Amino acid sequence: MAKSGFAKMAGGTKRSVKDQDVANMQRQKANYAEGGKVKKVMHEFKAGKLHSGSKKGPVVKNRKQAIAIALSESGKGKK
Repeated sequence: MAKSGFAKMAGGTKRSVKDQDVANMQRQKANYAEGGKVKKVMHEFKAGKLHSGSKKGPVVKNRKQAIAIALSESGKGKK
């Protein structure tokens, strides 16, 4: 961190330490809020009620596929 209270970013731009803290808190809040979605989908899988695609699709029987669906629905699968 530079002495002036600014941190250098990869593109050569500067961002204040306060801005970085705010951005980090927003990311943490978003991740925490999406945790419930993964929990809900995995609960459906364990109960045998998770369908691939829509409710008309076949029931998911593979745990890895259920995890992929959970991450996709929560938006974490894109990272």
